[in-house]
Amino acid sequence: MQSHHDIAIIGAGPVGGALACALAVRGWRVALVDKAALPPMEHPDFDGRAYAIAAGSKRLLDAAGLWDALPFPPCPIFDIAVTDGQAGRKASPLRLHFDHRAVGDDPFGWIIEARSLRVALNRRLHEHKNILLRAPSEASVVRNTDGVRVSLDSGEVIEARLVVAADGRNSLLRAQAGIPVTRLVYGQSAVVCAVAHEKPHQGVALEHFLPGGPFAQLPMSGNEQHEHVSAIVFTDRHDVVKRLGLLDDARFTREVAKRLGDHLGKITLVGRRWTYPLSAMHAARYFDTRLALIGDAAHGVHPIAGQGLNLGLQDALALIDVLQDAPDPGERALLAAYQAARRPANLTMLAATDALDRLFSTNNPAIRLVRDLGLAAVDRMPRLKRRFMLTAMGR
Repeated sequence: MQSHHDIAIIGAGPVGGALACALAVRGWRVALVDKAALPPMEHPDFDGRAYAIAAGSKRLLDAAGLWDALPFPPCPIFDIAVTDGQAGRKASPLRLHFDHRAVGDDPFGWIIEARSLRVALNRRLHEHKNILLRAPSEASVVRNTDGVRVSLDSGEVIEARLVVAADGRNSLLRAQAGIPVTRLVYGQSAVVCAVAHEKPHQGVALEHFLPGGPFAQLPMSGNEQHEHVSAIVFTDRHDVVKRLGLLDDARFTREVAKRLGDHLGKITLVGRRWTYPLSAMHAARYFDTRLALIGDAAHGVHPIAGQGLNLGLQDALALIDVLQDAPDPGERALLAAYQAARRPANLTMLAATDALDRLFSTNNPAIRLVRDLGLAAVDRMPRLKRRFMLTAMGR
């Protein structure tokens, strides 16, 4: 069987799936292929994983019809507290505080459950008449100046004018195109979980810098079992994270409490724990003949600012804008324009997150004093704080 489409997308994760939905709404005929089956991605139980969605990135989820389809309510982030310290000790009194009211009425962003976005994506991908979904399915892609041919393991053939690589950091399409990648290794792993707590979080997110790496507490919406819930994301050296992974829930929760502090009262671990080795990467270019890279196929950053998914969603928005009313979505000039729109911003975020991690992941007393004074100084500079806040909101 053979079918013809405007755009083929390889990878049905949050970025590839959202892009497919948004393009379909605009009338593009889209084929979406993923090697994994989609329903198992939906994790029926709360599993502790969440996404930080910046205000600017919400535009894509709105345009794709996903935001209103989320089955569990997102939690707004109204304030962000940035502190520095050591595990088990009170944070330094020199700190930085961002209040959303300084830049308007909108929150900085929202925290949504990972399973919530997956459920919404799966529903919309199956509903839209402009989307041909093939998952699970292995794809072989051949590109030339005339078009794209996607051959599936079922024998089906999909013809398109552009293929989008949304197939992650180990992108096969990127490798096949011979696009070089620069990688940064941190010697750290991330720990992801969720906790229920006694006191309300008031929509405040915490970024607490510790010698082993940054610790983040992200406000989530409560549920029937727990009124007050927060997502936890923190990094530490591989050996420390490996040791934490061997602890039972009670001892692990005490380790989280040492990093979090007592401002939320007693905490209880809910859902699962997840660990991921950390690295950063960036592709030398974002396009090739009738090929565009988006999301993790094009770049990956340290999670220190929670911007990884947001950068991918911003890629998708930029690609949609470039392709608007284009007679041929695979035209080289359009793909070059997409790269020009996104590559500088992504490189800037890569450099910023890398520098922040290297600056704050140290226990050198002199460096700690300088950075604490720096946080306090920025807190007294309204214009600079405003610029930081607008960047965090994706504006």
